[in-house]
Amino acid sequence: MRIDDAGRSWALLTLDRAALEHNVATVAAAVDAAGAELAPHVKTHMSPEIWRRQLDAGAWGATVATPGQLRTALGWGTVRRALLANELVDPRDLAWLRDALDRGDAEEVWLYVDSSRGVELLAAAFAGAARPERLGVLVELGVPGGRTGVRTVADATTLARSVAEAGLRLAGVAGYEGPVAAGTSAAELDAVARWCATLREAGDAVAPLVEGPVVLSAGGSAFADVVLRELTAADGVRVVVRSGAYVTSDHGHYLRSDPWTRLGAAALRPAVTVWASVLSAPEPGLVICGMGRRDVSFDIDLPFPLVARAVDDAGRLGPARDLPGAAVTGLNDQHAYVTVPDDARLAPGDVVGFGISHPCTTLDKHRTGLVTDGDDVVEQVTFQL
Repeated sequence: MRIDDAGRSWALLTLDRAALEHNVATVAAAVDAAGAELAPHVKTHMSPEIWRRQLDAGAWGATVATPGQLRTALGWGTVRRALLANELVDPRDLAWLRDALDRGDAEEVWLYVDSSRGVELLAAAFAGAARPERLGVLVELGVPGGRTGVRTVADATTLARSVAEAGLRLAGVAGYEGPVAAGTSAAELDAVARWCATLREAGDAVAPLVEGPVVLSAGGSAFADVVLRELTAADGVRVVVRSGAYVTSDHGHYLRSDPWTRLGAAALRPAVTVWASVLSAPEPGLVICGMGRRDVSFDIDLPFPLVARAVDDAGRLGPARDLPGAAVTGLNDQHAYVTVPDDARLAPGDVVGFGISHPCTTLDKHRTGLVTDGDDVVEQVTFQL
């Protein structure tokens, strides 16, 4: 099978197999070498086939962001340990989770609390549960002005005590370092390091309430080098990072912020290409492609034109040629405005391959993707949102 077989149409998302396999192996090895565990954030792709690659490479479990994602992931049958990186506050979801753990749908699920109300809801839902040990609770530490999570170590300690007093199993502390820094300058990396030190401090404070090693968990997609260095400096802890976007990386945000090379690992490789037809060449220096906000991410960067390919009368793709100087300047729902140099030689019917920035908001626009070796289709993967 090929990407240009009859029955397929553009816009089409492909995933380069060599890049996928390289990224999965590179990050698994780097996290293991640092003495940590990996619970990849599968919200990036929500694909059972891609998750299987991460599991086979040694992932401890899967991280998800929402109750719906948790239900979906447990339904795959291969996610036996999961981390819900949010507080669970809907009694219906809590009742479902209790039943799922009592049935053995998962061996273990960790989730966050950042409020006394969250503890009350958990305690009520799991009172008399058949397998209460399968639930682990992480107190979430945030940052002032940031997203969720208690704001101080003192608040984290108080909340952890209420978790223990409610008869729930406290596993440790967790948080997300993303709000601390927007880039990877020395000053911003120092800010992330200071936040990690605060998370370590919170872990020390709650340790007397935890049976076994205290879990310290952070994200790590853009700052894995700092997170791993700082959190593994603590003695007697379990460090769990939740990086997700590494699996495909990209041609923009994660290419710029790649922390794995700062750890001495090989650079990650962009795996995602979105292919789209040239629909119109209405004036010199401008072509319009059949790809827009419904097909590709635009929240961090606009897509990057990479290559162009002519198409013959049978619909077969010709050889790829680079597109130096081409740029996407705007997107409509299904159209991309692409400025091109005079010698680009693009005509209606040609196909352009675009790189992306931020895989999460590209993959969530597709229900399937094709894993490829060149033009050959190796596997079709599903994105089960």
